[in-house]
Formats: sequence, C-alpha cells, structure tokens
Amino acid sequence: MRTTREPGEIFGPRMTLFADVLSVGLATAVASLPLLTAPAALSTACEILRGTREDRPATAGRYFRLLRQRLRAGDLVAGLAAVAGVLLVLADLALARTGLPGGPAFAAVAAAIGAYAAVTGLRACGRPESLTDWPTAVRAAAGDTARDPGGGALVLLALATAALCAWTLLPLAFLAPGPLAMALTAIDVRTRTEPVRPADVRPGPRPGGRPEGRTPPPNPGAR
Repeated sequence: MRTTREPGEIFGPRMTLFADVLSVGLATAVASLPLLTAPAALSTACEILRGTREDRPATAGRYFRLLRQRLRAGDLVAGLAAVAGVLLVLADLALARTGLPGGPAFAAVAAAIGAYAAVTGLRACGRPESLTDWPTAVRAAAGDTARDPGGGALVLLALATAALCAWTLLPLAFLAPGPLAMALTAIDVRTRTEPVRPADVRPGPRPGGRPEGRTPPPNPGAR
C-alpha cells in the first residue's frame, strides 16, 4: 500500500483509507438490514478492505458489485444460523435470570459459549474462504480461535468498541461495521503472517566455502 501523497492530493493516503473504511461501513450497514444478509455483508466488507493491500479501490460501488456477485443460498443459511445463535444465547441468559437453581453458573457457561461462537463467526467473516465456502471458513476460524486466544481477545475488543459506539450515538451504528471489518481483516492478516523464529534462520556459507560458525576439522598431517 502506498504511503506517499499524490500530486494534488489534499489529504494523505491514510486519510483516504479512513474515508473508504467509513464508506464501506455505511454500505455494510445498509446491506445488513435484512439481518440474514449480515454475514455476507461483513465478509464482503473484509474482502474489499483486504484489497487495499494491493492498491485495489475500496469504494461502496465496488462493495455492492461484489456483494451482488457472491450472494447465494449459502450466505442466507449463514445469516439464519447467526440470527438463530444470537436468539438462543439471549434466551438462555433470560432463562438464567428467572431464579432457577444454578442460574449464575448457567449464565456464565452460556455467555462463554456465546463469546466463543461470536469470535469464531466474526473470524470466519474475516477469512477469504467465506466468499465461496462458509463451512471451510468456519472450521478454519474455529482453529484460529483455539490456537490464537490473543486474536480472539482482539475480536471481542473490536466488537465491544463497535457496540459501544453504536450505543453512545445511534447514527454511529451505520458506520461501525467499517472499522469492525478493518479490525477483522487485520487480525486475519496477523494470523496468517507468522514471524520467523531464530531457529528457522540457518547460517549461510562463507566466501571460502565453509558454513558460517564452523571451524575446519584438524588435519593430522599438518604441523
């Protein structure tokens, strides 16, 4: 992604990306209004924002074109599963508050399961596989959540920030999906880019032909 300002460009590329994120967020909010299309809408936003690493435009027009091309029955099934999961967790939490024995423990377990499911679902939206194959994306996201608890915590933090912004000022609810999609994309890129461990770096040969760090064996015939 470029970091220099083009001739005649008033704002820098970072400000342009910020504006694109808000534009894509507004488009995502509109596309998510039917609820069943929410997973596909968020997944498309992540794909659009992922393309900025290759200098592809992140515009609302390109967003809606990609969304129209990808919408299929699997996306609606994913949306139905997401809505059903949210309703189930809310029903469990409401049941736990009715004063049943073991209610607090049941509420804690339901909240933990709901948080894990939310992290997995959001990470699945951030993976490129979600464009064509939701089951593969969900399985890969579940593995990422188990292997990378730090990334899961970041997903929850991004979700909580988006919810807090929407709760503080309702109009921000139509812009919050953009930063959320950017966070999910960044977390997915972070997971795929593994740092090089010191053990993976092996010394190269010296100009004389001997590997670096090794000394030649003694020659018994030399004095």
